[in-house]
Amino acid sequence: PSPAPPRSLSSPPSAAPGGGVPEQVAYTRDASTYDSRTSTFDTYRHQLVDLLPLRPGDVVLDVGCGTGLCFEQVRDRIGADGAIIGVDASRDMLEVAAGRIAGHGWRNVLLVQSTVEQAELPAVVDHVLFCATHDVLQSDAALDNVLAHVRDGGTVAATGGKWAPPWAIALNAGILALHAPYVRNFTGFDRPWNRLEARLERLRVREVAMGGGYLASGTVPSRIVPLRAGPLDRESDEAGPRQARR
Repeated sequence: PSPAPPRSLSSPPSAAPGGGVPEQVAYTRDASTYDSRTSTFDTYRHQLVDLLPLRPGDVVLDVGCGTGLCFEQVRDRIGADGAIIGVDASRDMLEVAAGRIAGHGWRNVLLVQSTVEQAELPAVVDHVLFCATHDVLQSDAALDNVLAHVRDGGTVAATGGKWAPPWAIALNAGILALHAPYVRNFTGFDRPWNRLEARLERLRVREVAMGGGYLASGTVPSRIVPLRAGPLDRESDEAGPRQARR
Protein backbone atom coordinates (compact mmCIF):
# COMPACT_ATOMS: atom_id res chain seq x y z
CA PRO A 1 0.00 0.00 0.00
CA SER A 2 1.07 3.57 -0.59
CA PRO A 3 2.52 5.28 2.50
CA ALA A 4 0.32 7.85 4.15
CA PRO A 5 1.52 11.43 3.84
CA PRO A 6 2.75 13.07 7.04
CA ARG A 7 0.30 14.95 9.14
CA SER A 8 0.51 18.68 9.77
CA LEU A 9 1.19 19.18 13.46
CA SER A 10 -0.30 22.64 13.80
CA SER A 11 -3.14 24.59 12.30
CA PRO A 12 -2.57 26.77 9.24
CA PRO A 13 -1.82 30.43 9.85
CA SER A 14 -4.48 33.00 9.13
CA ALA A 15 -1.90 35.36 7.68
CA ALA A 16 1.49 35.22 6.08
CA PRO A 17 4.68 36.04 8.02
CA GLY A 18 4.70 39.66 9.11
CA GLY A 19 1.00 39.69 10.00
CA GLY A 20 -1.62 40.20 7.34
CA VAL A 21 0.75 40.54 4.38
CA PRO A 22 -0.41 38.40 1.43
CA GLU A 23 1.68 35.34 0.69
CA GLN A 24 4.25 35.62 -2.07
CA VAL A 25 3.24 34.02 -5.35
CA ALA A 26 6.56 32.12 -5.49
CA TYR A 27 5.46 30.16 -2.43
CA THR A 28 1.79 29.72 -3.30
CA ARG A 29 0.56 29.71 -6.89
CA ASP A 30 4.01 28.81 -8.27
CA ALA A 31 4.90 26.23 -5.63
CA SER A 32 4.71 23.36 -8.13
CA THR A 33 7.59 24.85 -10.13
CA TYR A 34 9.72 25.92 -7.16
CA ASP A 35 12.16 23.01 -7.46
CA SER A 36 12.99 23.70 -11.09
CA ARG A 37 13.14 27.48 -10.62
CA THR A 38 15.66 27.20 -7.78
CA SER A 39 17.74 24.29 -9.07
CA THR A 40 20.78 26.57 -9.40
CA PHE A 41 20.90 26.70 -5.58
CA ASP A 42 21.29 22.92 -5.22
CA THR A 43 25.05 23.17 -4.67
CA TYR A 44 24.52 25.42 -1.67
CA ARG A 45 21.75 23.23 -0.28
CA HIS A 46 24.17 20.32 -0.25
CA GLN A 47 26.91 22.43 1.32
CA LEU A 48 24.44 23.61 3.95
CA VAL A 49 23.58 20.07 5.05
CA ASP A 50 27.30 19.25 5.07
CA LEU A 51 27.74 21.87 7.81
CA LEU A 52 25.63 19.78 10.20
CA PRO A 53 27.47 16.99 12.08
CA LEU A 54 24.65 14.55 11.45
CA ARG A 55 24.60 11.06 12.95
CA PRO A 56 22.10 8.21 12.74
CA GLY A 57 19.18 8.87 15.08
CA ASP A 58 19.50 12.68 15.10
CA VAL A 59 16.42 14.90 15.05
CA VAL A 60 16.73 17.80 12.59
CA LEU A 61 14.55 20.88 12.19
CA ASP A 62 14.29 22.30 8.65
CA VAL A 63 13.04 25.88 9.04
CA GLY A 64 11.18 27.17 6.01
CA CYS A 65 11.46 23.70 4.52
CA GLY A 66 9.36 24.56 1.48
CA THR A 67 9.04 21.59 -0.87
CA GLY A 68 11.53 19.53 1.12
CA LEU A 69 14.56 19.86 -1.12
CA CYS A 70 16.94 19.22 1.79
CA PHE A 71 15.05 16.23 3.18
CA GLU A 72 16.72 13.45 1.19
CA GLN A 73 20.29 14.45 2.02
CA VAL A 74 19.42 14.83 5.70
CA ARG A 75 17.53 11.54 5.89
CA ASP A 76 20.35 9.66 4.19
CA ARG A 77 22.53 10.63 7.16
CA ILE A 78 20.14 10.30 10.09
CA GLY A 79 18.52 7.10 8.86
CA ALA A 80 15.16 5.64 9.76
CA ASP A 81 15.86 6.06 13.49
CA GLY A 82 16.24 9.83 13.18
CA ALA A 83 13.54 12.37 12.38
CA ILE A 84 13.04 15.52 10.34
CA ILE A 85 10.61 18.26 11.32
CA GLY A 86 9.83 20.61 8.44
CA VAL A 87 8.18 23.96 9.17
CA ASP A 88 6.68 26.24 6.54
CA ALA A 89 3.83 28.75 6.38
CA SER A 90 2.79 27.83 2.84
CA ARG A 91 0.22 25.08 2.41
CA ASP A 92 1.09 24.87 -1.29
CA MET A 93 4.78 24.26 -0.63
CA LEU A 94 4.00 21.64 2.02
CA GLU A 95 1.70 19.79 -0.37
CA VAL A 96 4.68 19.34 -2.68
CA ALA A 97 6.81 18.29 0.30
CA ALA A 98 4.18 15.75 1.36
CA GLY A 99 4.24 14.25 -2.11
CA ARG A 100 8.02 13.95 -1.92
CA ILE A 101 7.78 12.22 1.46
CA ALA A 102 5.09 9.81 0.27
CA GLY A 103 7.04 9.03 -2.89
CA HIS A 104 10.08 7.99 -0.85
CA GLY A 105 8.00 6.14 1.74
CA TRP A 106 9.59 8.07 4.60
CA ARG A 107 7.85 7.59 7.95
CA ASN A 108 10.06 9.87 10.00
CA VAL A 109 9.41 13.27 8.41
CA LEU A 110 6.78 15.48 10.05
CA LEU A 111 5.43 18.72 8.60
CA VAL A 112 4.24 21.73 10.58
CA GLN A 113 2.24 24.35 8.71
CA SER A 114 2.72 27.61 10.57
CA THR A 115 4.67 30.80 10.67
CA VAL A 116 7.97 30.10 12.41
CA GLU A 117 7.12 32.60 15.13
CA GLN A 118 3.98 30.66 16.06
CA ALA A 119 5.08 27.12 15.25
CA GLU A 120 4.35 24.51 17.92
CA LEU A 121 7.46 22.38 17.60
CA PRO A 122 6.98 18.82 18.88
CA ALA A 123 10.50 18.03 20.08
CA VAL A 124 13.87 19.29 21.21
CA VAL A 125 16.10 18.78 18.18
CA ASP A 126 19.79 18.11 17.64
CA HIS A 127 20.39 20.45 14.71
CA VAL A 128 18.67 23.14 12.62
CA LEU A 129 19.00 24.34 9.07
CA PHE A 130 17.76 27.54 7.46
CA CYS A 131 17.89 27.34 3.66
CA ALA A 132 17.04 30.55 1.79
CA THR A 133 14.93 31.93 4.64
CA HIS A 134 16.04 35.57 4.81
CA ASP A 135 12.80 36.95 6.25
CA VAL A 136 12.78 34.34 9.02
CA LEU A 137 16.38 35.14 9.94
CA GLN A 138 15.40 38.78 10.46
CA SER A 139 12.67 37.85 12.97
CA ASP A 140 13.75 37.79 16.60
CA ALA A 141 10.56 35.97 17.59
CA ALA A 142 11.14 33.27 14.98
CA LEU A 143 14.74 32.70 16.01
CA ASP A 144 13.88 32.63 19.70
CA ASN A 145 11.17 30.02 19.09
CA VAL A 146 13.48 27.84 17.03
CA LEU A 147 16.51 28.03 19.31
CA ALA A 148 14.39 27.30 22.37
CA HIS A 149 13.91 23.84 20.82
CA VAL A 150 17.57 23.05 20.07
CA ARG A 151 19.70 21.09 22.52
CA ASP A 152 22.82 22.55 24.10
CA GLY A 153 25.69 22.28 21.63
CA GLY A 154 23.40 21.67 18.67
CA THR A 155 24.51 23.06 15.34
CA VAL A 156 22.59 25.73 13.45
CA ALA A 157 23.43 26.23 9.77
CA ALA A 158 22.10 28.80 7.31
CA THR A 159 22.54 29.71 3.68
CA GLY A 160 21.00 32.22 1.32
CA GLY A 161 21.61 35.31 -0.74
CA LYS A 162 23.20 38.57 0.35
CA TRP A 163 24.36 41.81 -1.17
CA ALA A 164 27.74 41.72 -2.84
CA PRO A 165 30.17 44.63 -2.15
CA PRO A 166 28.60 48.04 -2.97
CA TRP A 167 30.91 48.60 -5.92
CA ALA A 168 29.54 45.47 -7.65
CA ILE A 169 26.55 47.34 -9.05
CA ALA A 170 25.78 44.96 -11.90
CA LEU A 171 26.12 41.92 -9.66
CA ASN A 172 23.80 43.41 -7.05
CA ALA A 173 21.24 44.20 -9.72
CA GLY A 174 21.26 40.54 -10.67
CA ILE A 175 21.02 39.50 -7.01
CA LEU A 176 17.98 41.72 -6.58
CA ALA A 177 16.25 40.24 -9.61
CA LEU A 178 17.10 36.69 -8.52
CA HIS A 179 15.88 36.97 -4.94
CA ALA A 180 12.99 39.45 -5.24
CA PRO A 181 10.36 36.71 -5.76
CA TYR A 182 11.43 34.99 -2.53
CA VAL A 183 12.36 37.84 -0.15
CA ARG A 184 9.68 40.03 1.37
CA ASN A 185 12.02 42.63 2.88
CA PHE A 186 15.69 43.16 2.02
CA THR A 187 16.49 44.74 5.38
CA GLY A 188 19.64 43.09 6.74
CA PHE A 189 20.56 41.61 3.36
CA ASP A 190 24.15 42.84 3.73
CA ARG A 191 24.68 40.54 6.77
CA PRO A 192 21.71 38.15 6.97
CA TRP A 193 23.32 36.16 9.79
CA ASN A 194 23.52 39.10 12.24
CA ARG A 195 20.74 37.90 14.53
CA LEU A 196 22.13 34.38 14.58
CA GLU A 197 25.55 35.74 15.49
CA ALA A 198 24.11 37.28 18.65
CA ARG A 199 22.60 33.95 19.71
CA LEU A 200 25.18 31.33 18.77
CA GLU A 201 28.72 30.44 19.72
CA ARG A 202 31.59 30.14 17.24
CA LEU A 203 29.58 31.36 14.27
CA ARG A 204 31.57 30.93 11.08
CA VAL A 205 30.56 32.62 7.84
CA ARG A 206 31.85 31.89 4.36
CA GLU A 207 30.81 34.04 1.45
CA VAL A 208 30.06 32.28 -1.84
CA ALA A 209 28.91 33.23 -5.35
CA MET A 210 31.28 36.20 -5.64
CA GLY A 211 29.91 37.63 -2.40
CA GLY A 212 26.29 37.22 -3.44
CA GLY A 213 25.64 34.36 -1.03
CA TYR A 214 26.85 32.86 2.24
CA LEU A 215 27.09 29.72 4.34
CA ALA A 216 27.07 30.13 8.11
CA SER A 217 27.11 27.77 11.08
CA GLY A 218 27.44 27.97 14.84
CA THR A 219 26.44 26.13 17.98
CA VAL A 220 23.78 26.70 20.62
CA PRO A 221 25.38 27.78 23.92
CA SER A 222 25.12 25.70 27.09
CA ARG A 223 22.28 26.69 29.39
CA ILE A 224 22.25 26.82 33.16
CA VAL A 225 19.79 23.94 33.02
CA PRO A 226 20.97 21.78 30.11
CA LEU A 227 18.54 21.10 27.28
CA ARG A 228 18.96 17.75 25.58
CA ALA A 229 17.33 16.31 22.50
CA GLY A 230 14.67 13.74 23.23
CA PRO A 231 12.66 11.21 21.28
CA LEU A 232 10.02 12.58 18.97
CA ASP A 233 6.50 11.81 20.14
CA ARG A 234 5.14 10.38 16.89
CA GLU A 235 1.48 9.63 16.51
CA SER A 236 0.32 6.50 14.70
CA ASP A 237 0.86 6.67 10.95
CA GLU A 238 -2.38 4.75 10.46
CA ALA A 239 -4.47 7.83 11.26
CA GLY A 240 -3.55 9.55 8.01
CA PRO A 241 -3.01 13.28 7.56
CA ARG A 242 -4.69 15.66 9.94
CA GLN A 243 -4.03 18.91 11.73
CA ALA A 244 -3.54 19.22 15.46
CA ARG A 245 -5.70 21.74 17.25
CA ARG A 246 -4.16 24.72 18.98
